[in-house]
Amino acid sequence: MLYLELLRHGETEQGGGLRGSLDDALTEQGWAQLRRSVQEAGPWDRLISSPLQRCARFAEELAAARALPLDYERDLQELHFGDWEGRSAAELMHSDAEALGQFWADPYAFTPPNGEPLSRFEARVLGSLQRLAQAHDGQRLLLVTHGGVMRLLLARARGLPRKDLLQVNVGYAERFRLRLAADGQLLELP
Repeated sequence: MLYLELLRHGETEQGGGLRGSLDDALTEQGWAQLRRSVQEAGPWDRLISSPLQRCARFAEELAAARALPLDYERDLQELHFGDWEGRSAAELMHSDAEALGQFWADPYAFTPPNGEPLSRFEARVLGSLQRLAQAHDGQRLLLVTHGGVMRLLLARARGLPRKDLLQVNVGYAERFRLRLAADGQLLELP
């Protein structure tokens, strides 16, 4: 069994939109959001972070402050949005409204042009969790990651249909607690 606390990165310099694999830095506000979010949180045995700087730089600061080990997990990176990376939903509504609508309606059935299929994204994120469970059984891990990763895990824990993945709301620097059972079942904790 593995206890997971998920933490989304804070606000980034390039703002909202589909950031995906773009390596944006945090704004001062983003740093403040994250510091507030973890002020009364924990304890954890280890930190695991996406290697993208919007997650990794804060994870490094937190690991140093709490004297915790930190590992980077490449498979906890955000979904790659292909040609849509760096673009906002408003921008895509003007240039690619029909495709955006298909993606929002069922992200498993529609992949952004040159993007990562959601089934592949799901497989890499869940594979990462299984590796973490084997390596750190019984520990409490803080995963510093991205909105898409968190939506995927929360949707599974909540038993939502796959097409409802994008209905899960995850704000900047928001935290959620999960338990991963030995059989791979995810449960959201209060």
